[in-house]
Amino acid sequence: MRAFIDLHCHTSASFDCLASPQSVVRAAARRGLTHLAITDHDKIDGALRARDAAAGGLTVIVGEEVKTADGDLIALFLERAVPPGRPATETIAAVRAQGGVVGIPHPFDGHRGSMLKDPRHQAMGELVDWVEAYNARVVGGSGNARAAAFARELGLPGVAASDAHSVIEVGVAYNIVEGDLSTPSGLLAALQVLQIVPGRASYIVRGLTPISKLVNRARGNTRVPWSSAGSSGDA
Repeated sequence: MRAFIDLHCHTSASFDCLASPQSVVRAAARRGLTHLAITDHDKIDGALRARDAAAGGLTVIVGEEVKTADGDLIALFLERAVPPGRPATETIAAVRAQGGVVGIPHPFDGHRGSMLKDPRHQAMGELVDWVEAYNARVVGGSGNARAAAFARELGLPGVAASDAHSVIEVGVAYNIVEGDLSTPSGLLAALQVLQIVPGRASYIVRGLTPISKLVNRARGNTRVPWSSAGSSGDA
């Protein structure tokens, strides 16, 4: 089964987002996403509200963006929030104990708590399930290109994510996959072969790219295949 998934999205449960969980899931469904990971900062209550509010055709995955002592991590398929502030290795173990999966968001963005910008933390790549090879909020520089290269080097899936902090950003970058995403193992299997659809959040906010054009890429031909031997880079 073909699925369209955004793996990193915030709601008003995050300190830096005003979009209600209800408005976020409405936007995701309207734009053609089939799956949406809600990953608020250090909490899951917004994700739980979004899951309850999601209409048929959209599946919400309960997740969290966890601020560890070593940088940010994305955790999915959570039953309870993972406390922030602990070393990344302990955080990953806590996620695994819940049966969850872990990715590294915006790994080389110099303006945020990005784990891999410190070379000492790059060994964490051996412990996670994917890397954000394209984050729509990485503007300028080589952060996305470096992330894609890092993922290829380790043979990890390199995913796209909107990292939305407003309704208008939901789904501006996403992944096209085949398979059953209802379980952690199903998601990981699907991520082994995916197409990433990049889009710039900043372009939309500035009105330079119509939201409809980016959303329609899901049904069009502006797709970037991902493989460990391929290239995504900055689009």
